[in-house]
Amino acid sequence: MARGLLVLWFLLIGAAAAQAAAPSASVYLEELTWPELRADIQAGKTTILVPIGGTEQNGPQMAIGKHNVRVKVLAGKIAAALGDALVAPVIAYVPEGNVDRPEGHLKFPGTITVPPEAFEQVLEYAAKSFKLAGFRNIVFLGDHGGYQRDDEAVAQRLDREWASTPVRASALTEYYRASEDEFAQLLKSRGYSAAEIGSHAGLLDTSLMMATDPSLVRDDLLGETRPGDGTHGDPRRSSAALGQLGVDLIVTRTVAAIRTATAQH
Repeated sequence: MARGLLVLWFLLIGAAAAQAAAPSASVYLEELTWPELRADIQAGKTTILVPIGGTEQNGPQMAIGKHNVRVKVLAGKIAAALGDALVAPVIAYVPEGNVDRPEGHLKFPGTITVPPEAFEQVLEYAAKSFKLAGFRNIVFLGDHGGYQRDDEAVAQRLDREWASTPVRASALTEYYRASEDEFAQLLKSRGYSAAEIGSHAGLLDTSLMMATDPSLVRDDLLGETRPGDGTHGDPRRSSAALGQLGVDLIVTRTVAAIRTATAQH
């Protein structure tokens, strides 16, 4: 009898341990416990996507956290499509210029900047932390144009340093190219002008936000943009349906690029 109880006890302990180590359902690293993360990595989720946003003004009709929210949502969709990837916490503080000589977005309240060297060091040590955790493919996804070269510089330095290891870092330019150039061309093919699509907080930007988190768009202000208000484009005809075209394009292009890169590694 005692022996049978002992066997049952070991079986229950084993089942509990197996359950505790089961791979998680979420793709977001910050939603996991460390045993869940370890189980995910051991199960083959060895790609980590590092979403990089930016905190800046986005016209009167769109919230300051646009880049941060958008890149987190898109990175989650990309990770789910890949099946072997997780998403790191969003890097929200990025170079936006010099606070002593404020230009561009820094002229508006809410824009946050850091020096390029500080930004690059954050990327570097985040990547080294992921390598330590067991990830093999570390992918920077930059949602903002201002630091694309910084992303690439860090990835290249890390790749040289890690040349004798199986770990690789990459700054995936396909993500940003799809969200800007390719999506803009798609909108032009549907009859929207370059002036309407815009370069910041216009039709393209606002539609993407409507498709990823519509709560951050002030619909009642779409028709009130004026020169000097931080908008470069015309967001009046923005819609979630247009934005979804961009979402699908970004996810498809990025997933394909990551699969190609990991296959080469």
